[in-house]
Amino acid sequence: MSLVSLAKIRKSTVTSMKHAILETLDLLDYKFDRKTRNVVIKPNLCYYWDYSTGQTTDPTFVEALVDLLHEKIVPNPNICIVEADASAMKCRHAFKMLGYERLARQYNVKLVNLTEDQSDVASVTIEGRVFRVRVPRTIRDADLRINVPKIKYTPRKTRLTCALKNIFGCNPYPKKFRLHPELEEVIVAVNKAIRFDLCIVDGNIVSGIGPRKLGLVMASKDPVAIDAAAARIVGLSSDLRYLKLASSEGLGNISFVPKGAPLNYFKDRYPKQDAKTKLVDMAYKAVVRMRLGKRIGLE
Repeated sequence: MSLVSLAKIRKSTVTSMKHAILETLDLLDYKFDRKTRNVVIKPNLCYYWDYSTGQTTDPTFVEALVDLLHEKIVPNPNICIVEADASAMKCRHAFKMLGYERLARQYNVKLVNLTEDQSDVASVTIEGRVFRVRVPRTIRDADLRINVPKIKYTPRKTRLTCALKNIFGCNPYPKKFRLHPELEEVIVAVNKAIRFDLCIVDGNIVSGIGPRKLGLVMASKDPVAIDAAAARIVGLSSDLRYLKLASSEGLGNISFVPKGAPLNYFKDRYPKQDAKTKLVDMAYKAVVRMRLGKRIGLE
């Protein structure tokens, strides 16, 4: 079993967020290596939605983390905030619109578009099948890799977006919609090829049936365990296929031990589905099944 720590964010300020992040790391007994020089931070910038929607990582949260790194490692580490172009999102616009250009100027942080980064190809095996994954060199060469995802319920295939899905975004290939027919397998393949050292969830504002201030920081060195904890908060079973696949491929443990603020405190406050949104969810899945059936000749 893996340890997952939880803490409450009291105020939406850099100071309060930094204290909450530090609390989760202390609960893990996590210590930064002062020899660290090159750090990669991967937020969730999946689209141009402002952080207040709960869809993207709050730049204030990342600012708090960067400030903490300056204190705990060296005054001026080489920090890169990374993201890749997506099907309907360009990094150059997202970095500017979502507040990351300001953050980069203030803290002398580098913004890296992984789609434009040099990369190497790694071959990984998932359930006996070989997947070829491009590994960006900025991530490969880092001493410390920190995953800073969001918790999001989705009616789509995985049902949940958190740590493992966020690393799927490190894939430099921009037309990621083409990978969705095998999304669960590709998520696991990318995580197997591109390993991160630490996951710190920005759960201050979350996205369920609508955005809500949850005031959560959650941390773990195990991305599978933190996704299992996120699933419980969202109201899903941890018996999700991509989680079981990730666990079977050696990426982590579905079983976890929560430590710190009570997990049920956040579970009770997460904006869950009601009867209406469940009907929308069912309709969406029915359309997906119909389209999939037509694609493979079943209908």
